[in-house]
Amino acid sequence: MSGDKTAFGDLVRRYGDNVLGYLTSLCGDREQAEDLFQETFARVHKKAHTIRGSKFRSWLYTIATRLAIDGFRRRTRLSAVSLNQKPDCCGENCEESGAVAVAENPHDPSEEVIRTEQKEQVRQALESLPTMQRATLVLAYYQGFTYREVAGVLGCSLGAVKTHMYRALATLAQRLPDVAGEVT
Repeated sequence: MSGDKTAFGDLVRRYGDNVLGYLTSLCGDREQAEDLFQETFARVHKKAHTIRGSKFRSWLYTIATRLAIDGFRRRTRLSAVSLNQKPDCCGENCEESGAVAVAENPHDPSEEVIRTEQKEQVRQALESLPTMQRATLVLAYYQGFTYREVAGVLGCSLGAVKTHMYRALATLAQRLPDVAGEVT
């Protein structure tokens, strides 16, 4: 029994920061993301006996994604994605998660104003994406999932993932023509 608690604690330490960052990016509300995080790992603990093979990471993100989507449906109003605030995490992908990387010049106040405006434009554009497009973009771009892994997490075909990504990027390019060339 003690070994199970240790192993579960190791899983939370290994994946927790990235999952919390993903949920924060997906739903845009830190408190809500923390609630979803707790529920995700509660389900992981409860259903650990059902995982087969070496696809734990995909299985974990599938649980987190489905909980987030169910939450969206319950509230009938989609939450905003906030890419303008960094989640408090230190995992390998978390530096990018939740923030738009923009060329920085910390000594120029006008550059800071431009960066802030660009981040707000990107945040609003992402907020306007349908849930599946937003989830696809966040999983692939910020969490580093392959399209095949995204398909597994979202429970759709590889073709559907490619379509969601294409549409999301086309929408962002249309809504962010001035920012697209400057955001790196």
